[in-house]
Amino acid sequence: MLDKESVQLLRDALEKLDEGFASLPEHSERPPGAKRMAEVLGAAAEKLQNNFPYFHPLYAGQMLKPPHPVARIAYALAQWINPNNHALDGGRASSAMEKEAVAELARMIGWAEHLGHLTSGGTMANLEALWVAGQLAPKKTIVASEQAHYTHKRISGVLHLPFEAIPCDARGRISVEALENRLVKGGVGAVVATVGTTATGSVDPLEEILDLGKKYHVRVHADAAYGGYFALAGNLSGETRAAFDRLGQAHSIVIDPHKHGLQPYGCGCVIFRDLAVGRLYKHESPYTYFTSQELHLGEISLECSRAGASAVALWSTQKLLPLVRNGEFAKGLESCREAALDLYERLRGDKRFITAFPPELDIVVFAPRAASVTEASLLARKVFDAAATRGLHLAVAELPTEFFAADMNGMKGDRPTLTCLRSVLMKPAHREWVGRIWGILAEATREARIS
Repeated sequence: MLDKESVQLLRDALEKLDEGFASLPEHSERPPGAKRMAEVLGAAAEKLQNNFPYFHPLYAGQMLKPPHPVARIAYALAQWINPNNHALDGGRASSAMEKEAVAELARMIGWAEHLGHLTSGGTMANLEALWVAGQLAPKKTIVASEQAHYTHKRISGVLHLPFEAIPCDARGRISVEALENRLVKGGVGAVVATVGTTATGSVDPLEEILDLGKKYHVRVHADAAYGGYFALAGNLSGETRAAFDRLGQAHSIVIDPHKHGLQPYGCGCVIFRDLAVGRLYKHESPYTYFTSQELHLGEISLECSRAGASAVALWSTQKLLPLVRNGEFAKGLESCREAALDLYERLRGDKRFITAFPPELDIVVFAPRAASVTEASLLARKVFDAAATRGLHLAVAELPTEFFAADMNGMKGDRPTLTCLRSVLMKPAHREWVGRIWGILAEATREARIS
């Protein structure tokens, strides 16, 4: 089941890497505990069996996408050197690879010039973007939709910036009317536009947000941690495509390669359109920057030590699978969306379920139909458990009932939120597994209704 053939590729790559250090004097060292390594690794492998099968198509719950084998191998390869991309002294080759990889991400959204770097994940990447916004508009409010990731509120608190949540429309997107009503009052430093919400994959109407940002002289940050790579997909709806086509007009953007970019955790990325924001990071360190006049990545990052292995893995993946439309990588994203549309249509055509709006990316939310929202919520948890016993792993989410209002058909709205099922079909293999997933889901639903 697990890929083991690629281990030989790692051995071959290690031989190649070793050639680059052949001139060094002979040195061998037996690491502490070497005699028990096999025993400990065997115990670790046994412990790791206590996991959901995140790598398998029957896992369709949280946002967990297996790294590409080339990313795993490249990351492991770099560990024999363990570069630190804070300064060129600690990661000379991997720093150059990071710049190349980030430049390709920037080109994907239409930026020939940019300032950016990798981070340990989307949280740190968004923190840097909002930190810059706070430096440029001190003490002004950060606003984001009610369905934006909760980290924005937390980050604003860390940065001592006020934060306000803006109501959503019935499709889980920020309400443009509510946003303008807030901007009219003034005091806003930045608007966060979510390009692929965590719960439903909804894409905020970026066109209108950018127009409002320009009208009210407010910075726009695009949190595309989940959805950013879908800029390459050729099968988006017209409305969603229009939002992605304006992505390059945001002031900053966050994309997580460890989501749809086929990378190991943790690998996020923050990119700024205006190179001049680099001045905000300026600092002096007598022990870090002394071997080069070039820009060190550590001079444009709030993080200090950063894994150079992440850059090596991302660079290698993008060399193998370039970020171009109609390419192999893009087709994988399109397959994910096709899988989500397939599952959505099956659900919508079955009277046993209620659905929310059509998926914009590759996330589907739904619930069993029942007499009331409370009853449907209880039933959803039973279906979740029954599906898991059959090997199908979904997720549970708590969403506003208005997201499902168009399909509730007389269900008693006795509570404002519905506990629903959420399926993230982010593996290209999901396209071929939707039929099997549907069969298991149908069986689980029958069992849940009987129990």
